[in-house]
Amino acid sequence: MTSTGSREIEGPSRGAALTDDEPPFTQPVVVPIEDALDLHPFRPDEIPSVVASYLEAASAAGLREVRLIHGRGRGVQREAVRRVLASSTHVVRFADAPPERGGWGATIAWLRKPA
Repeated sequence: MTSTGSREIEGPSRGAALTDDEPPFTQPVVVPIEDALDLHPFRPDEIPSVVASYLEAASAAGLREVRLIHGRGRGVQREAVRRVLASSTHVVRFADAPPERGGWGATIAWLRKPA
């Protein structure tokens, strides 16, 4: 993987013990911007915002191809990822990863050159 920097993207955070009145995830997690993002640590409801933030940061970092690892399962995460990719202005196209890079458990997205 190629690390090109860090940027805050919305996702789970770990911290001190919480009371029942506090939201469980209050601080963004700083995720290094690399050519792959493993989405397993994120809750399903976080996937759209995490992927959108990641695509923006990856594009700004000059990456042209990224791999989003969503897992195989029932395809729920895969579809959530692909909905974001289909609507993103940063994405030229996307497809299943080749078998050696995750097969249908990962999606490769090709990004536009930043303007």
